Amino acid sequence: MIRLARPDVGAEEAAEVAAVLESGQLTMGPKVAEFEAGLARACAVEHALVVSSGTAALHLAVLTLGLGPGDEVLVPAYTFPATANVVAQVGARPVLVDVDPRTMNLDPERAHAAVTPRTRAVIAVHLFGRPLDWETLRAAVPEEVVLVEDAAGALGARRGDRPCGGLGRLGCLSFHPRKIVTTGEGGAVTTSEPELAQRIRELRDHGIDRRGEFEIAGPGLNYRLSDILCAVGIPQLRRLEELLRERERVAAAYAARLDGLVELPGADEGDRHGRQAFIVQLDRRDDALEALRQEGIEAQIGTYALHRLAAYRGQGPFPGADLSYERALALPFHTSITEGDVERVASVLDKVVSHH
Repeated sequence: MIRLARPDVGAEEAAEVAAVLESGQLTMGPKVAEFEAGLARACAVEHALVVSSGTAALHLAVLTLGLGPGDEVLVPAYTFPATANVVAQVGARPVLVDVDPRTMNLDPERAHAAVTPRTRAVIAVHLFGRPLDWETLRAAVPEEVVLVEDAAGALGARRGDRPCGGLGRLGCLSFHPRKIVTTGEGGAVTTSEPELAQRIRELRDHGIDRRGEFEIAGPGLNYRLSDILCAVGIPQLRRLEELLRERERVAAAYAARLDGLVELPGADEGDRHGRQAFIVQLDRRDDALEALRQEGIEAQIGTYALHRLAAYRGQGPFPGADLSYERALALPFHTSITEGDVERVASVLDKVVSHH
């Protein structure tokens, strides 16, 4: 069996967790601050606030911006549903925008066309770790429209010389096991604006302002991340560069073997891909998926075309999202993939493509 994903965790993480258990302080302790400091450095921002998931990070970002009924938020039509779900949850309207089928990222020209007087924000996703064309998107929408960065799969990625997760007023990260740095479940919101950081700090902790007497200015949630989970993330984050290089090694092996067979993932010139997943595109995707699974190789579709889900039906058409949804294939991708694994995957794809 070749697994689709496998977190690179071991003795170092276990030792960190054991130390937390030994300390008796399992949440709201020093490991949270330590993990946050490392994340802020990695994203080149002033503040990183850890939360219970990437979705919690996105939810807090839209709450912090005060988005709600009557507001519109542009969201790519091809993304994991959480990107749109958080907008709908605060009563705002997720306006789907088509993606460029080559990059599978939001198409800035279409974003420009989708803006109305009600547009308050864009949730810009670096899909699968590929940095989005940030400058073109920023220029495509009015200045007062806030860009929220969904960098769930892009920790370690760079747009030019700037780290993803540090490009917008607010960035959102995820530490799910398929991500490069994992805490099992977890996420973070990044920002360089102290007032936004304080608002998120309060919202994730029931709305409590802990700077003086116990006070709650507005109702919050419990989206805290425990010290136990931060302890898993700390050694992971220390090894970010090493984990990324290992994934780049696997990506290069796939690219060498699959070149000309399928469309390979890439990034713009001068960018660094975050390598959250290895997503190829091909015409007979469903046949390939079936053939790989038959051979004991875990594979998956890329992600979802939102307008094809009941919750977001009735918008469209979105030809770019449709094409991406029908052609994208996630291959097994993690640090323990061997040359032999790559060969096994490739030989199955050889058969599917040549039988065409």
